[in-house]
Amino acid sequence: MGKAKVKKSPDEMTFLEHLEDLRKRLIYSLIALFVGLIPGAIWASDIFNILTRPVTQYLPKGQNKLAFFKLTSPFMVYMKVAFLIALFIAIPLILLQVWYFVAPGLYKKEKKYVWPFVIFTSLFFMLGALFGYFVVFPYACRFFLQIGQDFQAIITIEEYFSLMVKLLLGIGAVFETPTLIFFLSRMGIVNSRWMLKHFKYAILAVFIIAAFITPTPDPINQSILALPMLALYSLGIVIAFFFGKERTARKEKRRTKKAAKSGKPVPA
Repeated sequence: MGKAKVKKSPDEMTFLEHLEDLRKRLIYSLIALFVGLIPGAIWASDIFNILTRPVTQYLPKGQNKLAFFKLTSPFMVYMKVAFLIALFIAIPLILLQVWYFVAPGLYKKEKKYVWPFVIFTSLFFMLGALFGYFVVFPYACRFFLQIGQDFQAIITIEEYFSLMVKLLLGIGAVFETPTLIFFLSRMGIVNSRWMLKHFKYAILAVFIIAAFITPTPDPINQSILALPMLALYSLGIVIAFFFGKERTARKEKRRTKKAAKSGKPVPA
């Protein structure tokens, strides 16, 4: 019987071995996307009808369909919808491949966070996309249609879908803030005290990001996104306080002192 293949650390892996591992992770991610394309292609039309509701609900009766100017536009949009569906289906598996790629560089005790990483990263991304669909984008559509109510609205499917994807993916990425802070605090890069001290700068950064993501220039729509972002940052402070490296170090120090007083060895 051959020896079991031992996973090397990044310091032991050659450049070609790094590339081989990256190639393997990319192939697995592409397979997950391809599998997700099957239901995506089947339900692309139905999903697109759902995606258009934030704008069609505000259109006048009898004008509740979007337009296209190129013969191939509906086909191309449906393909893009299928890819979007595939991405949302495959994202847990893609994140798992990301974790496996960086896992050799982690400590043994850090590798146990693989499933919390995949679950919470996927969950917060989905929550962000849903928040964008149900809250931010409908308000933006109503805002623009009210401004243009003196004109005939001709909204193309390409323009609408492009704007929606930018908003949904952008807000989905922003909602990853608590997960990102968790891992940064575990690595000792940030802590709750530092985050509280720089809260005023976080407010400024949040409103800049909200202004970049939201399609409307009005402060109300920006605030609709900025307030949940600030809430996520505040949640990150709590996460950093309870799970950060600084707190873990304090606990270890107390355990060591307690063990030293009792004369017992420090438990592993």
